Amino acid sequence: MRDYRNLRVWQKAHQLGVDAYALPEYLQEPRGWALRDQILKAVISISSSVAEGAGRGSDPDFARFLWYSMGSCNEFESDLLLGGAVKLIPAPILTSLGDQVSGVRRDLTRLIQTVKGAGSREPRAGSR
Repeated sequence: MRDYRNLRVWQKAHQLGVDAYALPEYLQEPRGWALRDQILKAVISISSSVAEGAGRGSDPDFARFLWYSMGSCNEFESDLLLGGAVKLIPAPILTSLGDQVSGVRRDLTRLIQTVKGAGSREPRAGSR
């Protein structure tokens, strides 16, 4: 089991979540409520999936949860873009959060490659 709090990708995802919690200020109109809820669910899921995967007992399980986190990054970014397109989220906020989620996605990609590489070095049952 890994301590997820020591993973740089979790730290960045956690900070992204903290920063995303400023968004409800811009999504106070009734037409923004569903988007606000969806954005917060997606961003929460990014760091939560990393943490859950780190607590799993195997590298394949960990990698699977990292992929879930990657999907949540894409969902969060898509929701941000929608918020920008309908003029609910200001461009500077959109750019800042977009840059952060891109950084998390890059780190997830590297960690997935590392975890998959570690799993491939383990001897297979019955092989020598």
